[in-house]
Formats: sequence, structure tokens, C-alpha cells
Amino acid sequence: MTRAAMILLSVGAALFVALLAWQGFGSVASTLMSAGWGLVLVAAFHLLPLALDAAAIRVLFERAGHCSMRDALLARWAGESVNSLLPAGQIGGPVLMVRYLAQRGVRMRDAAAAITVSTTMQALAQMVFAFTGLALFGLYGGHEALSDLRTPTLIVTAVLGLCIVGFYFVQKRGLFGRVLRVLSKLFGKRDWSGLTTRADAVDAAVHDMYRERAKVARTFALSLAGWVVGTGEVWLALHFLGHPVSWLDALLLESVGQAIRGAAFAIPGSLGAQEGGYLLLAPIVGLPPDAALALSLAKRAREIGLGAPGLLYLHLSERSFQRRRATASTTSAAASVQATTD
Repeated sequence: MTRAAMILLSVGAALFVALLAWQGFGSVASTLMSAGWGLVLVAAFHLLPLALDAAAIRVLFERAGHCSMRDALLARWAGESVNSLLPAGQIGGPVLMVRYLAQRGVRMRDAAAAITVSTTMQALAQMVFAFTGLALFGLYGGHEALSDLRTPTLIVTAVLGLCIVGFYFVQKRGLFGRVLRVLSKLFGKRDWSGLTTRADAVDAAVHDMYRERAKVARTFALSLAGWVVGTGEVWLALHFLGHPVSWLDALLLESVGQAIRGAAFAIPGSLGAQEGGYLLLAPIVGLPPDAALALSLAKRAREIGLGAPGLLYLHLSERSFQRRRATASTTSAAASVQATTD
């Protein structure tokens, strides 16, 4: 973990603890415990948007290379687990998703291109989803908390949207090749030609995927559907917490809450930022503060409940791959020796 990430994690953890202490640990804990086994159902429900996200990845492989829905789902699960629980930033998950798919027979260039495009479309869908939540603010006109939240949330969402658009255009101009060439100039002691050639191949694959607009549009639509369906997680959690809300209220909480979480992407797990966002949004939909924090903790519990097994699976999968590669290498060496002897 870098020093900056350590500092941000410490700040987030301090804010997280401070918010819980401010509302009272006992009050928040009792509200959370009232959900009981309902928290298991909340975690199980998350498998639905997870499957939609996996389908959004699978769409891009219809011609690019072999990738089953099972592999896409497991890759998405592992990537989300890394993003949720490890201080690797939002780049750690996509990188490991590429590696996971490559280990299952997908060409590295196709895996990298598909994950790059699908991640971009998912981020763009998140911005559209956030703007939908901002539009819902009009239904709550005159609320005191509204004027405090609308403008800063709109600004943050717009800035993130511009960053995504910028990221898209950089991809179109050869993101990976340019990065490798910059690195080769900074660390020119080794031969970078092989890596640069592979990076150019990934850039070409990304460019080809963007030219297939129908597939990219389907990826975006499935990603947006995943964000919308994820609203059910908030609705279900608040139902079990004893503070039911309407679907529109849940949509407001999830869309704007995700925008706030996205703005705090530099903090591992957006620790503290997610809790603060729900506290700010709670008065708009009539939630008491302890219920807002309990909702955030319910989502954290889901992240741990699904993320910890995901990290374990990723670890075991990596070990299995390394064993297979070592066995194949040994077998190949033995065959070579046998051929020489003969």
C-alpha cells in the first residue's frame, strides 16, 4: 500500500468511526441487528446485478474470443471483491479480471480490451444513473437538505463524467501504447519493445471493439440495468431494518449515494464517505440517522460476505494456475530431454 493510500485509509477510518460514535454505536448496532437473517437475503440479491455486469462483459466476447458466462461471472465477482476489500484502488479489480480471463484461455489482448471497454461503459452508466437520482431531487423541492446537496453533487458528477469521456478518448488514441512508451523513457535501462508491441495490440483490440457499436451499446445497457436493479438492495435492506421506503426513495439513495462513493474513489472502499453520504441523504427520504448508518453497514456486510469468499477463490485459482503451469513446464522439459536422448 502506498503512503497516500495509507493516509486516505486512515482518514476514511477516522471519519467512519466518528460518524458511528456521533450517532451512538449501540443505536446503530441495534438497528442493524434488527435485520437479522434479512442481511443474508440482501447479500443474495446482489448476485442479480453482479450477473448483469458479467453479461455486460460477456457481450464483448461474442467475436473477440471464447469466454463463457461462468468465466465472466467469476471474473466479475473476483474483481468486485478486490475493489471492495483491498486498498488497490479501482484499477486493481480490472487488472485481476484480465489476468483471470487470460488464465482461462482468453487471449490477453482480448481480455484487456474487453475489460477496458466494459469498465468504461459501466462508469458511464453509473454517471447516467447518478444524473437520474439528481433529477429525482425535483420531487423533493423545498427540502432544507436539498439545496445543500444538489449543487455539489451535480458538480462532482459532472466532473467525473468529463473524466470518463476523457478516458474514452485517450483509449481511442492508444492508451496502453502511450503509457508504455512514457515508462520506457522514464526507465529506459531495459528493453521495452516486446511490452510496447503487446500494448499496441491491446490498443488495436480496444479500437476494434469500439467500432462494434451494437455490442458496446448492449454492454452499456446491461451495465445501466445492473445499477438500476441494484436499487433493490437498498429497498430490501431498509425493509428488513424496519424503515421501509418507496422504490423512488431507494433509487435516490442508491444513485446519489453511488455518485458520492464514486467521488471518494481514492479512499479504499470509500470508507467514511459512503456513511457520510447516506447521512446527508437520509433526511430527504425521512430516514433517521441511525437507520442511514445501519443501511451503510448492511452494504458493508454484504461486501464482506461476498468479497471474502471472492478473494479466497481468487487466491486458490491463482495457486491452481501456477501448479498447472509448473506441471506443464516440467512435462515439456522431460519430453525435450527424452527427445534428445532418443
